[in-house]
Amino acid sequence: MQQKIVVKVSMDNNKKTRKALKIAVSISGVVSASFVGSDKDQIAVTGDGIDSVELTTLLRKKVGYTELVSVGPVEAKKEEPKKPTVQVDPSYQYYYYQSYGEPYYYYYSYY
Repeated sequence: MQQKIVVKVSMDNNKKTRKALKIAVSISGVVSASFVGSDKDQIAVTGDGIDSVELTTLLRKKVGYTELVSVGPVEAKKEEPKKPTVQVDPSYQYYYYQSYGEPYYYYYSYY
């Protein structure tokens, strides 16, 4: 079962930001990690069998203050209903021939 863990980390500069993301990705079972939140100070980690305590402990030791915001299952994306496609009947075609006078059309039927 995939789960999503959101962790708030105090990241002052780019070095700490890269280091925190590198630590989050290095844990076994992680599928993806991304920054979320208005200030991009939260890391959302998704994957199978991720230990949230291990993640927060590593981030606290190597980056700084870390707060576990939420742990829960990944929301399934809702599929949009497909629109019906319009199929053109290939049994007839219209041909348009350009002329100097009135345009004229030919109608050909193959069946």
